[in-house]
Amino acid sequence: MKLEVRKETWPYSTPFRITNYVFTCAEVVLVTIEYDGMRGRGEASGVYYHGETPDSLLAQIEEVRGCVEAGVERADLARLLPAGGARNALDAALWDLEAKRAGVPVWMIADAPRPRPLTTTFTVSAGSAFEMAEAARAYEGLPALKLKLTGDDPVGCIQAVRQARPDAWLGVDANQGLSRRDLERMLPALVEARVRLIEQPLPVGEDIQLEGLASPILIAADESVQSRADLPSLVGRYQVANIKLDKSGGLTEGLAMAQEARRLGLRVMVGCMSGTSLAMAPAFVLGQLCDFVDLDGPTFLLSDREPAATYADGQIWCPDELWGAPAPPSRSEVQG
Repeated sequence: MKLEVRKETWPYSTPFRITNYVFTCAEVVLVTIEYDGMRGRGEASGVYYHGETPDSLLAQIEEVRGCVEAGVERADLARLLPAGGARNALDAALWDLEAKRAGVPVWMIADAPRPRPLTTTFTVSAGSAFEMAEAARAYEGLPALKLKLTGDDPVGCIQAVRQARPDAWLGVDANQGLSRRDLERMLPALVEARVRLIEQPLPVGEDIQLEGLASPILIAADESVQSRADLPSLVGRYQVANIKLDKSGGLTEGLAMAQEARRLGLRVMVGCMSGTSLAMAPAFVLGQLCDFVDLDGPTFLLSDREPAATYADGQIWCPDELWGAPAPPSRSEVQG
């Protein structure tokens, strides 16, 4: 096998704001693994709140270059690398290569459902109530929105968005920015605004405070769940586990997480970090098994890869040519 790795920067069309962070571009690592004339690709941006950067991902991948080029298997990656972006990029490239070598798409190898377009949430960046309402109006016709909240009048922002989009399914993401007292105080207004999902309201490590909370709205863990090892701690505190492949270390672990979450009685959500359509494609396979889908990352980019995922009528579709499909026939096969 031959391994190629490089950093890429994909500018955003406008800055994207969440609690304590403002993003102006997607910085990613692109991995390509070549074997016998076939190439598998994978992309990751890493987990920013774990301090992962393209440089740190590159360093991790270079440490295992020898193992990869000697013929690593996907199952070996969990032994070689911790859960995170580096493992995700390699895992995705190996899935893609395996599909090309086997002549069948990834979803069949993974025993996942045949892909269908998925309704995804579209994210309204944190801002003033007016700014968020205007952003929500710009998503006219899209059925599902997720609002990024900060400490600046979150209830007012939610109410403004609901007034602007009375028809939309609404979820909110606090990115660890609330306390239990904040959440309890906000719940009546969230119920009135018909919010359907609250994502990661409390800081990591304070999850125990959710025990006994009689929330009429589903609460999803994001930063509080990284891999399968974290799932048991969600029971009795959360109702939904948000799986992101940069957190879990790739589709291999993500599929196992979805199965284990179901066994524990949790609903399953697939989300994404920043990235191009190439990063969405493995998550799109996982999304076929999920209750909630949040895969709008490329919609913030000034430009995307070609071929790209398509977004229409509030749904995402990843074409075969993007990732995870058998290799196209050679010219000689076509002529023959």
